[in-house]
Amino acid sequence: MALLLVGAVLSLITFFSGSEAGEVGVCYGMMGSNLMQPSAVVQLLKNNGITKVRLYDADAGALRALANTGIKVGVSLPNRNLADAARDMWYAQQWVQSNVKAYHPGTVIDSVAVGNEVFHQAPELTYQLLPAMRNIHAALVSAGLADAVKVFTPIALDALKVPSFPPSVGEFRDDIAWSVMRPMLDFLDQTGSHISFNIYPYFAYKYNREQIDLDFVLFRPNKGQYDPGTGLTYYNMYDAMLDAVFHAVEKLGGSRENGGSTAWTPESGFPAGKVGSDLLQSSVEAESTSNAQTYNVNLINKVLEGTGTPYKPNADISVYIFSLFNENQKPGDDDERNFGLFYPDGTPVYKVDFDRSGSWCVANAAVGDQRLQDALDYACGHGADCSAIQRGGRCFDPDTKVAHASYAFNDYYQRHGRSDQSCDFGGCGSVVHQRPSNVSPSIYAYLICLVYLI
Repeated sequence: MALLLVGAVLSLITFFSGSEAGEVGVCYGMMGSNLMQPSAVVQLLKNNGITKVRLYDADAGALRALANTGIKVGVSLPNRNLADAARDMWYAQQWVQSNVKAYHPGTVIDSVAVGNEVFHQAPELTYQLLPAMRNIHAALVSAGLADAVKVFTPIALDALKVPSFPPSVGEFRDDIAWSVMRPMLDFLDQTGSHISFNIYPYFAYKYNREQIDLDFVLFRPNKGQYDPGTGLTYYNMYDAMLDAVFHAVEKLGGSRENGGSTAWTPESGFPAGKVGSDLLQSSVEAESTSNAQTYNVNLINKVLEGTGTPYKPNADISVYIFSLFNENQKPGDDDERNFGLFYPDGTPVYKVDFDRSGSWCVANAAVGDQRLQDALDYACGHGADCSAIQRGGRCFDPDTKVAHASYAFNDYYQRHGRSDQSCDFGGCGSVVHQRPSNVSPSIYAYLICLVYLI
């Protein structure tokens, strides 16, 4: 009976869901002196269920190693090559032939990033960016690859006048709004590509730690931030930053499908172990590692669940986590070198599950209501979103300790990397490895509460 009800609810969710789950990849940077060889990196990707990577160039060794793996690959035309691609169609054609067509389709190249944060990193190239994008796209058309390989450019959030809160004031800077961004939106729409912004709530927090709630940055339960321009309340900074982009796009008249409700985030992440340029004490380093894990796990969950944003609830969002490795040769502060999910030898800095298809956490009724209540209080007080099981919430019924604890335990477990320790709760929780259909753990927890309710 219960499984039949779950199946019915799954059908309803499939019917009514406005947005589809996005894709999650990782940025594979190579600014390190002691990184694994590409063949070993490919095995690392496979072992961790990572099915998309983004390169910052078109490294031949990596592209050869990724052949015949089914892993989707994004390549990049670096800023240093942008001017040549903008002024010389022959150069663009040769670049595509050498760095895309030579490997496709054995290596599943699905995108070309033209430049990287040009307005921020190389503003002298601002007016060559769109011509370069057009030439690379035309070269892909000539090579018969334009349908399979999309052209985009990663943009830093300082392309907006006010890249913070509230989102409704989001607007592109005057120097690029109508001269660059408006025609770029047309290009993206015409070619079936998407607006692409690198989004880093961490950096907003880094420079404004006294004013910004860390829970708001990390997708943890918080009081929310109200946007008076729309009447919407935001509970995480990623959504707020992305909606600022959506508002900026609309103010240029770019509300069409590709410009207005589909977005790629070519980079987002959180460093582990260091904040700013200060070396932290070991206890704080551990907490910073926990913060990095919490941010990335919650961002991955959000994208795979297809939840959209408050302003664009049906938005289709995909993201690349920055980055695969800690890279000791990156310039800047120490935190710039410590965004990696893995150390250079492939050892995890912390656990992040890209697959999420195998387990969730449930309460053990045999321990008794008092122990379950204590564990429930801990989970709700340390990051689990327990709003749904409060009186009047959608999962309050059945009003039993084991039902409420299972919901809270599972939410905590998913937000903390699905490690065995995050489902222990002093013996009150246990990991199980079966669930109907391939739905996200948080949606499945919701389905369980609906089944109990029915």
